[in-house]
Amino acid sequence: MPGTTDLTKLTAAETAARIASGEVTAVQVTEAHLDRIAAVDEKVHAFLHVDREGALAQARAVDDKRARGEKLGPLAGVPLALKDIFTTKGVPTTVGSKILEGWIPPYDATLTQRLKAADVVILGKTNMDEFAMGSSTENSAYGPTGNPWDLTRIPGGSGGGSSAALASYQAPLAIGTDTGGSIRQPAAVTGTVGVKPTYGAVSRYGMVAFSSSLDQGGPCARTVLDAALLHEAIAGHDPLDSTSIDAPVPSVVAAAREGDAAGLRIGVVKEFSGEGYQAGVMQRFNESVELLRGLGAEVVEVSCPSFDRALAAYYLIAPSECSSNLARFDAMRYGLRVGDDGTRSAEDVTALTREAGFGDEVKRRIMLGTYALSSGYYDAYYGSAQKVRTLITRDFERAFASVDVLVSPTTPTTAFPIGERADDPLAMYLADLCTIPSNLAGNAAMSLPCGLAPEDGLPVGLQIIAPAMADDRLYRVGAAVEAAFVDRWGHHLLEEAPAL
Repeated sequence: MPGTTDLTKLTAAETAARIASGEVTAVQVTEAHLDRIAAVDEKVHAFLHVDREGALAQARAVDDKRARGEKLGPLAGVPLALKDIFTTKGVPTTVGSKILEGWIPPYDATLTQRLKAADVVILGKTNMDEFAMGSSTENSAYGPTGNPWDLTRIPGGSGGGSSAALASYQAPLAIGTDTGGSIRQPAAVTGTVGVKPTYGAVSRYGMVAFSSSLDQGGPCARTVLDAALLHEAIAGHDPLDSTSIDAPVPSVVAAAREGDAAGLRIGVVKEFSGEGYQAGVMQRFNESVELLRGLGAEVVEVSCPSFDRALAAYYLIAPSECSSNLARFDAMRYGLRVGDDGTRSAEDVTALTREAGFGDEVKRRIMLGTYALSSGYYDAYYGSAQKVRTLITRDFERAFASVDVLVSPTTPTTAFPIGERADDPLAMYLADLCTIPSNLAGNAAMSLPCGLAPEDGLPVGLQIIAPAMADDRLYRVGAAVEAAFVDRWGHHLLEEAPAL
């Protein structure tokens, strides 16, 4: 990537350096990305809304700052694609749903405010599974997004628009959210980097809620360093979010610049292998483990037996919380309203609006969650799932008592064809098999590229998991692995993707 004259192929760090030095302007960089969006997004469908005027205004403000001699931040002028789950003042926020089609928020999410304060240029809002419920971005009310490696395949979910924007060079940075793997899983199948920070490390204020005890916003990028720079820009305590951690942000940028795995103990999770794992995925994962040994890490096998129950626990806890959170979409306050002709009751209007506004997957999860929370079933289902959650947390605690980080494949398979699992929810849910435990426990995790599967030539992701508030370990190990692979391949993995 270094030395390229194509502004859309630069890393975020390189872009910021060129803007700060005056080699290029923020407006030139923004226009290059807007032109790229115009050229390719009709095929990819990464964006739901492109805010051309707003992006150029933000870029001009950065150039004005530089002209006045003001110091620019580490990401000033760098374009970003924002998942359409964060409220943005004056810009549509739909959460991929018809029930919020055309809604213009009157305020910014805390994360949006922090991006603007860092002078990051927000290009627009990206496509996603409706209310972040899905593993493929096929559940968007506005149509699926294609994987830039193969447009007939999924780009991951729920944040497939953000990952596809990165992989197609429409933006060097993106924001995703991770409830059960929706940052890491799209990163894995598109050959990009995605990080789920420790739960509570990035504010959820202004992020439309799906499952409040699991949802977590985080950075998406093409390199580990870029993800670290974005992580530091968005993280930190927020008094508007009652679950926000009041503690310093770990030094993730310093860790990414260090990039050293020597002397670390790394645990391979025994439960994340076996039946259902694609042979090529396991081949690339095993190569990654050997690479870590070569970097001076000690590798040991770790057993976390409760992880086998994580998928079942997640699909009780998440739908239960979603059934409560989505009750606010009642046609009375904002968004879609159907059937309000003066002859129907409020209850009828609410029912008609929800029927028209929610998609099949959202309805499925609302019904499942409402049932799990109902009288007579609460203890048997939701209560039992929370007990499993405690067991999973204890497995992590035992593992981290003996190792610094855990590693596994990010996903059991590479990107599957669009439509292949649309009628089989259980098969779809298995895409998040390796990512869900970290959401249930609230610790930090990253996915980064570790090669292409030999069967289909599609990207494979390596997952690194760290204890809560030890996010810097992800970046230290991830940067070391990335550098070793780039040295081996002679380039970043994305450079092997077919041209659009």
